[in-house]
Amino acid sequence: QVQLVESGGGLVQAGGSLRLSCAASGRTFSSYAMGWFRQAPGKEREFVAAINRSGSNTPYADSVKGRFTISRDNAKNTVYLQMNSLKPEDTAVYYCAAGSRGAAVLSSLYAYWGQGTQVTVSS
Repeated sequence: QVQLVESGGGLVQAGGSLRLSCAASGRTFSSYAMGWFRQAPGKEREFVAAINRSGSNTPYADSVKGRFTISRDNAKNTVYLQMNSLKPEDTAVYYCAAGSRGAAVLSSLYAYWGQGTQVTVSS
């Protein structure tokens, strides 16, 4: 069982930056791949970025490639999402997830989810 708690969301102007954190409970964090997903009002949840257990594989959605960076600190049981050059279309609730199927882009391959943190980008 893994419990995930996101933090770091907020209101930022377009072009600004935010860093999201996701703290995991338990002693097996390093055995899970981690993912970030987001859901905007009226839209389906979509993949943002993922990272495998070692951090050697980090796929990104095309819409955030070059602007967002996912990383993890296994000693701190935490995964991060650094978001730069934010755009109004990045506005969404951001969720982190843990799974055992590698750095997957499909939400169905993640077993554990956090409650989400709101990111709002003003124009």
